[in-house]
Amino acid sequence: MFKKLLIANRGEIACRVIKTARRLGVKTVAVYSDADKHALHVRMADEAYHLGPPAASESYLLSGKIIEVAKSCGAEAIHPGYGFLSENAGFSRACEEAGIAFVGPKPHTIEAMGSKAKAKELMGKAGVPMLQGYQGEDQSLATFKAEAERIGYPVLLKAAAGGGGKGMRIVERPEDLEGELESAKREAKSAFGDDRFIVEKFLAAPRHVEVQVFGDSHGNVVHLFERDCSVQRRYQKVIEEAPAPNIPDATRAALHKAAVDAARAVDYVGAGTVEFLYDGKDGVYFMEMNTRLQVEHPVTEEITGIDLVEWQLRAAAGEPVPLRQDEIQQRGHAVEARLYAEDPEENYLPQIGRLTRFDFGELSGESGAPLRLDTGVAPGDAITPFYDPMIAKVITYAETREDAVASLANALATADIGGLVTNRDFLVRILRHPEFREAPPTTKFLSEHDLATGENDISDAALIAAAIVAASDGGDPEDALGFRLNAAKALAMTLVRNRKPVDVTVRKDGRDWTASFDGEDVPVEVAMAGESFTVISGESSKDVEWGWSDGHAVFLTAGGETLRVPLFDPFVEAGAADAEAAALSSPMPATVTGVMVREGDTVSAGQPLVTLEAMKMETVIKAPHDGTISAVHFAKGESAPKGAQLAEMATG
Repeated sequence: MFKKLLIANRGEIACRVIKTARRLGVKTVAVYSDADKHALHVRMADEAYHLGPPAASESYLLSGKIIEVAKSCGAEAIHPGYGFLSENAGFSRACEEAGIAFVGPKPHTIEAMGSKAKAKELMGKAGVPMLQGYQGEDQSLATFKAEAERIGYPVLLKAAAGGGGKGMRIVERPEDLEGELESAKREAKSAFGDDRFIVEKFLAAPRHVEVQVFGDSHGNVVHLFERDCSVQRRYQKVIEEAPAPNIPDATRAALHKAAVDAARAVDYVGAGTVEFLYDGKDGVYFMEMNTRLQVEHPVTEEITGIDLVEWQLRAAAGEPVPLRQDEIQQRGHAVEARLYAEDPEENYLPQIGRLTRFDFGELSGESGAPLRLDTGVAPGDAITPFYDPMIAKVITYAETREDAVASLANALATADIGGLVTNRDFLVRILRHPEFREAPPTTKFLSEHDLATGENDISDAALIAAAIVAASDGGDPEDALGFRLNAAKALAMTLVRNRKPVDVTVRKDGRDWTASFDGEDVPVEVAMAGESFTVISGESSKDVEWGWSDGHAVFLTAGGETLRVPLFDPFVEAGAADAEAAALSSPMPATVTGVMVREGDTVSAGQPLVTLEAMKMETVIKAPHDGTISAVHFAKGESAPKGAQLAEMATG
C-alpha cells in the first residue's frame, strides 16, 4: 500500500478519498485554488498545496503542476476523483512517466472509452448490445442530417468526448437539427475541448441502469451489481439506488455479463461503470463507460459492504481484486440524493453564498436506518460560482427499498439547512411521490411531474413571519422591530403574494402585536422562542424554525418544508422596460461562452442571443420579443457579474 497519496480534486470526493486513506494509514495531500483556500478537503488533509486562481483551467486542470507537487512532496500515487482530470488519458500517461501511480485505468483504456464513437465500435465487436446510431469521422451537417433520417426521429445528439449530460440534445424534427447541433457543439467545446458528436436513436421513456465493474492488472474482472439512475434532470442524475428494482433475473444477468465483457474488452483496471438503457422489458443497450469512480458509488458500497476507494488504491498498487465474483454478496437496498445549492423554483438556477446551517442530527434515518453523508462543506463554508454547486450526497440503507426511501425522505425533510436556497424540498417531493414509491420510474419521471415547486400558499401569517425574518437579517427575530424610546416598535416592507405586491406593517407595543396589509389591520399573535417563533393571524398560522433572506426572497423553514416569500423589487416590477432588462441580464456571475448577435441585428422572440456558463451549467439568454439589437455589452470569454445587462433591444 502507498504511504502518501495526492488527491487531484476538491469538494466531497476529495473528502471521501481522504477518509479511506486515513483509515488505511495513508498520508494525504490536498491541492487547492484561491477559492478553496479554506475548504474542508484542505482542512482534512495532512498537507495542502496551492495551484492557482479559481478557474479550473488555471488550477485543478493543471496536470503538469499537480505532478510537480506530487513529486516534490513525495506522493507515490494520485487519485483524480471524478471530473477534472479523472478521465484524461494524457494525465494518466504523464503520471506513469513520472513514476507516480495513477489511481484509475491505464491510458489506453481511457482513450478507448473516452470517445463515445470509439467506445461503441469496440463494444459492438465485443458483442455488447447497443442502439442504432452513427459514430463516424465525417462530422458535416449533411452527414448528420442523412444519418438522422436513416435512424428515424427522434434522435439524440451526444458529445463524443462528453459526460454528465453536457452536449446532449434531443432532436424531435429535421428542421431543429442544425440549431441543436450548433448549440451542443459550443457546449461540448467549452466543456471538453472537443466538439465531435455521435447520433443515436432516442428512446422516449427508458430506465437508466448501470453496472459497477472492477478489474485488476492480473486479468480479473468482477461486477458489483447494478444501480438505477433514472431520475434525471437535463441528463444529470438526481436520485440513485441499488440494486435496480423490478428487473427480471435473466435481464439482470445479461446486464452483468455485458458489463464484464465490456470491461474485459479494454483490459480494465480499477473501478468503472458501464451504463445502459433498459426498455422495461428485456432490451438493454450500451450507452457509455465511465472510466472512473462514479458520484453514486456509495449506494453500491452500502449494499456490498465494500469500500471502493480502498479497492482502487489496492489495484493501483498492483494488488489483485480482493474478492472473487461468487464472494461478492448483495444485501438490502440503498438510495442516494444529490443535495445542491440551486433554486428549483427559478429554473434550478445555481446559488452562491454561505451555508450558515447544515445539520443532519444523529445521522440516523426513519426506523433507525443508517444515514450516510458524503460532503465537502461544513457550516460557515461558502458555495462559490466557480465549481459544481453540490453540497452533499445523502445516502440511506435499509433491508427494503420502501424503508430506505422513506428514511431518506425523512432525513432530508428534518435536516437543519440554511443560509442559501437548496433543492432539498424538491428531493423530498420526489421521494414521497406515489409513483416513485410504488415502482421504479423512467427517465421521463421529472418531465412528467412538476415537482420543482410545492403548494407554496402564502398565508397572512406567513407574510408577517417573512417580514420579521427579513428585518432581523439573521439576528434574533424579536430584535427585528428595533427600539424607540416611549414608542411602539414597528417595521414595514413590501412582499409579493400571487404576483402582487403587498405592503406589510408589523407593530409591537409591549407584549401586544398588530399587523396590517395594505393599510388594513388584522389580528395577530406572535410567540417567540429564540430564533424560532410562531405567528397566528386569523385562521392562519405559521411556524418558523429558522429563516433567512437572499435579498430577493425570504425563506421560512419548518417541519422539513421551506416556504419562499418574494421581496418586492420596484426595478423589476416597474414595467416592461425593467422586465426586459432583467431578461437580458446575467442571472449570476458567469463567463460569456457565445455571442450570437451584433448591434443592428433583427431578432425574433425566443432567439438565442448570448450563452453563459457558470457552475458547470450553460444558460442561454433569449430575446424576450421580436426586435432589433441596439447594444451588445459583453464579448465571448468575458466575465459578467450577476445582474449585468448583456444586451439591449429596441422593439420593431
